Amino acid sequence: MDTSDSTFLRSRERAWVLYDVATSSFATTVMAAFFPVFFKQFWASDLPVTESTFWLGAVSSVGALVALALAPVLGALSDAGGWKKPLLALCAFIGISMSAGLFWIEAGAWELALILYGLGLVGFSTGMVFYDALLPTVTIPARFEHVSAFGVGMGYFGGGALFAVNILMTQKPEWFGFADASVAVRMSFLSVAVWWFVFTLPLLFVVPEPPPRCVSGSAVRSGLRQLRETFQGVRKLKIVMLFLGAYWLYIDGVDTIVHMAVDYALAIGFDAGGLMLALLITQIVGVPATLAYGWLGQRFGAKSGILAGLAAYALLVVWGSVMSRQWEFYGIAVGIGLVQGGVQAMSRALFARLIPKEKSGEFFGFFNLLSKFAAVLGPVLVGIVSYASGEPRLSILSLLVLFGLGGALLWFVDVAEGERRAAEL
Repeated sequence: MDTSDSTFLRSRERAWVLYDVATSSFATTVMAAFFPVFFKQFWASDLPVTESTFWLGAVSSVGALVALALAPVLGALSDAGGWKKPLLALCAFIGISMSAGLFWIEAGAWELALILYGLGLVGFSTGMVFYDALLPTVTIPARFEHVSAFGVGMGYFGGGALFAVNILMTQKPEWFGFADASVAVRMSFLSVAVWWFVFTLPLLFVVPEPPPRCVSGSAVRSGLRQLRETFQGVRKLKIVMLFLGAYWLYIDGVDTIVHMAVDYALAIGFDAGGLMLALLITQIVGVPATLAYGWLGQRFGAKSGILAGLAAYALLVVWGSVMSRQWEFYGIAVGIGLVQGGVQAMSRALFARLIPKEKSGEFFGFFNLLSKFAAVLGPVLVGIVSYASGEPRLSILSLLVLFGLGGALLWFVDVAEGERRAAEL
């Protein structure tokens, strides 16, 4: 019986989706919310603000660069040796251990805190290569959009649920038996480690390991040789190249908004107190919105869903450039929640359609490589326009260039032809 239209997830799909739930706790509680603030106020309180900002940015960049270098190489090795799950487990272990380790770092030990955070970033980012590459293994092409969107949507739910509890812990530490908010924040890091560990287990026990392409003794040689061939092959797959070019542009715009929204709101005079609430709003709205996106993508195509999301982003950027009241920032947070997860999920699903299944690790290595390069051009554009004009509101409009060019390139991606060529490889 054909169940491609079923909204219910099969056991393998459910197990795969739960890893998104696992890692979203790190992305939300650690990366986006608590670590940057706690680093400045607890671990590096004796450093000048500019110096602590420098070190935090430097470690974040180094972590991203390490993940960037590892992604395509480990992706190729995982395909050749059938090592996707073992390598994912290793990356998860690194991220979980580093998150838990933050609990024991005392005030003033900012160097050690940064080392653990940087290693956690590497484990988190590199592990996503193998997670994404398992999508063609757990489901059929007709369900890529639905399952991918379900993963992102449940990630929003999981990350948001734990984040809400963590916020309550820091606001009312006495309710949880904690001495003060600093203990509550450190316990939040420990809760991320436990959450990540628990929701990783289903994938490790239920999702099958794709068969290796060679015997284990020659897996390294075969993987490195295949990586070289894939570099050459990607250049020949013009449709894949066109999509990757489009993806790099528009996801740069998406990530720039994620990274700079709070900074922009502060720059135009908004109160910092409610900005954490806006982040939580985005998480909450993102759950049903991303699930709905998966349903729409399965029926109308991932490409159409991405283009619709980019149009919405353009409207939100224009609104952000003229907003003057804090409730408008919350409205924009709702708007971002409606499309952010959908654009991410549909991008992953569309790329899975354009690549050969047996080389998914390598190709998703390139896909995640571009993700690590995201938010490079956007902040530069925003910074240059802000510096040249002296007007933050004008600077945010520069992101329209990324969404416009990315959407234009995506418009010319022939999905049917891309699927045909992928099947021939």
